Formats: sequence, C-alpha cells, structure tokens
Amino acid sequence: MAKTFLCFQRHRVVARLNFGETPFDVLNDFLINLNNINKDYLDGLPKWSGTFKQKRLVEYIFLITQQLKLDPSVGYHAIELLQRFMVKHVADTLAKIPNQSVAINESKRYGDLIFNNLKDTFPLILFSCVQLANKLFLHCHMIDTSTAVQFLHSFGLSVSKQTLLESELMVFKGVEYRLNVLNSLTYVEVILEVLGHNEPSVPVEHLYRLCHYVLQFVTLEQTAIYDSLLRSVCQCVSPSMEQRENFVTVTEDRMLRGVCVIAVATYILCFKRWKQVVGELSHITGIARRNITEFALVIVAHITGTSSSAV
Repeated sequence: MAKTFLCFQRHRVVARLNFGETPFDVLNDFLINLNNINKDYLDGLPKWSGTFKQKRLVEYIFLITQQLKLDPSVGYHAIELLQRFMVKHVADTLAKIPNQSVAINESKRYGDLIFNNLKDTFPLILFSCVQLANKLFLHCHMIDTSTAVQFLHSFGLSVSKQTLLESELMVFKGVEYRLNVLNSLTYVEVILEVLGHNEPSVPVEHLYRLCHYVLQFVTLEQTAIYDSLLRSVCQCVSPSMEQRENFVTVTEDRMLRGVCVIAVATYILCFKRWKQVVGELSHITGIARRNITEFALVIVAHITGTSSSAV
C-alpha cells in the first residue's frame, strides 16, 4: 500500500467542504440528480468504457496534479476527460478504417493504427486533460501557459505555447465541448454530506480526509480490485469474456464506488460504527448492504495485502 499511495501534500488533502451548511432540500435534490446522471451514464455506456483508466495513466495524472500543487479533484476530473476523449477518438478512428486499407495492412491490427496515430501526442493529450480540468475549478491554483510549457520542458517534452493550446483545443473538441463531467470524488463528497446530516454523530470531516486516500488507492488499483470483486461475485477463478463485459456497469458505477470508499474509510477509522454507517449508506443510495459490504471488504483486503490478487 505504501508504494501505491502518492500521498498528496497535506495542505491539499483538507476538507474543503463545510459540512452541515447546505440546506437538506438542496442536498437531497443534488443527490437525486447525481443518482439520475449515474443511471443514465450506466444505461448508455459506450464501448471501451473504462479501458483508458489503467494504473500507469492514472498515476501520471495524479503525479502531474501533485507536482503542480493542484486540488486532487482536478486529477479525478482529468481521468474522466481522458476517458471520454479516448473513447470518442477510438470510435472515430475505427469508423474510418474501411477507407484505410493500406494503413490496416501495414499495422496488422486496429490497435496498432490507433496507437500510431497518438503515440507522439499522447503525453500532451494527457496533460491537456489536466489543464482543462483545472480551469473548471476556479478556487484552485491556475496554471498559465508559460508555467505549463516550462513544466513540460522539465520532463523532457519540448512544446511551444501554440502547440499546447492546439492540444487543449483538440481535447476540448474531442469531448464535444462538454467538460463538466462528474467524477467519483463528487459522489463521495455529496454522500458524506448526506450521511453527516442523517447521522450527526458520524465524524464526516475525519472520514473525508481518509476518503481521499482510499479513493486514490481504489482508482490506482481498480483493475486488480474489480477483478477480485468479479471473481467473488461469479464465484469462479476465470470469469468468461461475457461476464467481464457485463461487469463494466459495476466498474463504471460512480455511486457504488463513492459509497464503498466511505464504507472502507469507516472500517479503518471507526470500526464500531461500521454496520451502522453501512446501513445508512444503503438507506441513502438504495444500494444493498450486502453489495456495499462485499465490495468494501474486497478493497480492505487489497489495502492490507491479504487479497490473493493484491500486488
């Protein structure tokens, strides 16, 4: 676990929410809206969803946000933007393949063609996702173009201001000018706020701090964690391809992830309240206690290194 946690600087991992100040009717409407958005997202999952959230990519994004001293929420937002951009790019590229027979013959595989189209610009695309995400958070530390170029130069990526702006515009167009996507941290924050309202004795401020680390771990190790969960649900060592494809609705469920992150944080911080909090989380979201418990315990097993597939 120590090798996985990137450990954002302490002054960045602080409760930036003022728990208890939001009127409950507003909070309730917001939670309902988040739930509807999550359901609509899961109902219309595009092909390749979740494909571009590998540990290496997520780690790069987290490291960039840490080096630039950005709010952790920027990193989670950038992950979602990168996912959306890449899914759209892959779909557009494959749509053109019938008219690119020469290119296909040379690359032999569709994957090679897609990779060749992006291999030189991908690091810049990834950084552009961070830049665009950061521009949505006006309370955060803004990175101007000169600083961004200098930062990229320090990592051996020589680009001009013009190239950087063109890259941002390409990503902006690629996500169809829709930057306001929801990420797992948003769900954690809102659910925690509701939990604090329903159960005032629960130390939500302390849980919030711990949730940052748990969510970071889950995001980095999601491939191994969800693989363990899938094998537990299917009760088999080698799930079929069909089972894996159907399980994408679980891996992409932000509400489920947010709830289980809070459950894990509770398990670590105040185990005596574990069953009470899990029950309240089930009441808030409608997710079965059994499902919350099973997923949370899988995460705990990976954090402690007791899972058979934990790295």
